[in-house]
Amino acid sequence: MKKFCLMFVFCAVIFAAGLSGCADFQEGKTEEKKTLTLMTWNLHNLFDGKDDGNEYAEFWQSSGWSIEKYKGRLNTISAAIDSIVPQPDVLIFQEIESLQVLEDLALSLPKGYLWSHFANNPESAIGLGILSRYPLEDAKSHSITIGSDSIPRPVLEAAIQTKHGSFVIFANHWKSKIGGDEATENIRKASARVILRRIRELMQNEPETGFIIAGDLNENFDEFYRRGSSAVCALMPDDPFCVTFTGVNANGQNDFIVINGNKPPEPVNFPKQTISLYSPWIHDLENGSYFYAYNWETIDHFLVSGQFFDNSGWEYDKVFIAGFEPFANANGIPVSYNVKTGYGLSDHLPLVLVLRLRE
Repeated sequence: MKKFCLMFVFCAVIFAAGLSGCADFQEGKTEEKKTLTLMTWNLHNLFDGKDDGNEYAEFWQSSGWSIEKYKGRLNTISAAIDSIVPQPDVLIFQEIESLQVLEDLALSLPKGYLWSHFANNPESAIGLGILSRYPLEDAKSHSITIGSDSIPRPVLEAAIQTKHGSFVIFANHWKSKIGGDEATENIRKASARVILRRIRELMQNEPETGFIIAGDLNENFDEFYRRGSSAVCALMPDDPFCVTFTGVNANGQNDFIVINGNKPPEPVNFPKQTISLYSPWIHDLENGSYFYAYNWETIDHFLVSGQFFDNSGWEYDKVFIAGFEPFANANGIPVSYNVKTGYGLSDHLPLVLVLRLRE
């Protein structure tokens, strides 16, 4: 990966399309170390204790939700994150209400996270955010539209700056399958299309900069096969049949991301210019991160570009599922948060990605 000398960076405030950066935290230094750890986690509706008008009904004060319950949940979430080894340096959250909630999380966590960015669409109940111990720069919120309709959640992009190089994170929370798999697939493909366009810009202007797609994509890594190999999905396997099925040679790769288990993830069956990313689900992980209707799903992702497999700078080391207490019960099933009892964490398990420095 590309190396450069990083000058002292100030954390700025950016306001654009629901996007904000940290301003209230004190400047600090990041310790020198040989690993950098990222975690993505869908927090399952983390709302503060105030009524702003956009909350889900169970999080209204009239329904019994309160600032005290909110603070209790913050403490429970922070304690759970503190139990992860190695400790995450970058946290990517889905289903949080606001920038204020994100900053409350930062203040409740040990070993302060000094940089933050949050994104949502106006009037949306929930959004997504990034907390980081490393400087975040060039943050962008990519809104997504189909015709005249805006998708509820944008894609949040930010560059992680370190002394040993920078790389780009795309934080995501794609459309769920409520309404049907086929009916909602075009919306997930629209999210993929926006990311593909931005990746091509990076590849043209900053070809040595690596990038990682992270978050709840509401799409299994083997979605194409689960649906009987009958529909183009937002994530497609590097399969010879898929090349013919998608017509990629004639039409190009417009609205789906190719994933494979190769290190580096160079396409084997698709054309060389195809954007293909490494998915840890193919070889490195088992079961899933979300348990629905008595079945595991692999809808939470880290999709990693080839720059993390070039034996230079930050390199892919491993990914693991936080499938242990307090995130999961004795059977490894996520312990969902119960609004009435205040017990549990989330219906999703966190994914943790470890990068290792090679010089």
